[in-house]
Amino acid sequence: MTEVSKKTIKQIQTDVKSGNTTCENLVREYSQKIEDNKHLNAFLEVFSNEAIERAKELDKKSAEGKPTGKLFGCVIAIKDNICYKQHKVSAGSKILEGFTSLYSSTVVERLLAEDAIIIGRTNCDEFAMGSSNENSAFGNVLNAQDNSRVPGGSSGGSAVVVQAGLCHASLGSDTGGSIRQPASFCGLVGLKPTYGRVSRYGLVAYASSFDQIGPFTTNVEDAAVLMEVISGKDNYDSTSSSEKVPSYSSELSFEKKSRIAVFPSTMNSDGLNTEVKFSVEKIFNDLKKEGHTVEEVGFDLLDHLIATYYVLTTAEASSNLARFDGVHYGYRSKNANEMDPVYKRSRTEGFGKEVKNRIMLGTFVLSSGYYDAYYSRAQKVRRILTDKIRGIFKEYDFIIMPTSPTVAFKFGEKTDNPVEMYLADIYTVLANLTGIPAISLPLAQDKNGLPIGVQLLADKFQESKLLAFSEKLMQIEHP
Repeated sequence: MTEVSKKTIKQIQTDVKSGNTTCENLVREYSQKIEDNKHLNAFLEVFSNEAIERAKELDKKSAEGKPTGKLFGCVIAIKDNICYKQHKVSAGSKILEGFTSLYSSTVVERLLAEDAIIIGRTNCDEFAMGSSNENSAFGNVLNAQDNSRVPGGSSGGSAVVVQAGLCHASLGSDTGGSIRQPASFCGLVGLKPTYGRVSRYGLVAYASSFDQIGPFTTNVEDAAVLMEVISGKDNYDSTSSSEKVPSYSSELSFEKKSRIAVFPSTMNSDGLNTEVKFSVEKIFNDLKKEGHTVEEVGFDLLDHLIATYYVLTTAEASSNLARFDGVHYGYRSKNANEMDPVYKRSRTEGFGKEVKNRIMLGTFVLSSGYYDAYYSRAQKVRRILTDKIRGIFKEYDFIIMPTSPTVAFKFGEKTDNPVEMYLADIYTVLANLTGIPAISLPLAQDKNGLPIGVQLLADKFQESKLLAFSEKLMQIEHP
């Protein structure tokens, strides 16, 4: 990671305004670093020339003494499922081959309004379906620390560009852990906001009642600044909340002692790596030494999370992805001239294996005779989960658990066993099923120096408290 990428946004802004560097120099430095690290396959497209021109405009704006935005000088990458007007977006899929967005997502508009510089779009699992970034139509993203290992998914590219110092921060999307798990594997801070906290307008949908956009950063303060910018009500997204957006970055002080819940079932899970378990238990003890209350709370629904998540998300995916048909836009098979073959062949050739598997599964659980047995029951479990979590947060400030049961695994290690791959999300899907915010913090390492993420969950719209406590936790010595 370069020295500039280790700095906070505020430190970079101080450097620019004091004349130690310029926005243009920052972009050129990052552009060279991107070129030097092309083997990571983290970027699908780099907007170098455009970013340099924007940097020059921002330098001029600053030199003229005009007010600058909260993200002035911040070089940011966006996941390839976030629309940016007059730029390509493919969601990591061949089915959107050659498609250029006609509008910008709300998050992009808000980044630009605060003087951010968008440097490129990042590789991801196709339609955000994956836990390893092995499902992209454009090849695997490599973990910058160990190229033989996955970076996590689906936002693997967005994680690696920050991990490798190719930009200052990035945006990803999180449907069942797609920000937090890559953050854990790459040693970053990754935040999934409350459902509705950030507009989904302009995000290519996977599962609409689960998807949320959030930041990857190297520190909590930058995550807070980005959340201030991208959060808030949006008339283009009816599910976005009108709940007031706090000044997250100015509320990072946390002095009180917290009550923190631990689910024994998460720590006794068969798939939990022993080093991960030891490291997370060490964090529990560190918190107790700091005067916080860490108590075990019964939670007997862990084994139902993955099944519930995949029934509901695949059902929504089968509906959302019906629009990619080879007729309206994107890829169309050259081997079909009549209506039925156009639909069948375009979708067969355009979608990858994992996406087709999930569409078929989703269509099955919604089909006549199976709807009540699967989809309807999964919705009931989701409601039970939501009520259970709401009750826990009446007594506790946070829930703590591992982000992932393992450190970053090797390429190909889980591809032959989809159930094992799906279980990689066992600790992250809870936040998406219940709509609560969750953050992964890089608080430990295994014996090989691979990062271990610790996950904190809070009640709905408690990002301010979550970020403040995360900042506190990052400052505690964890020998």
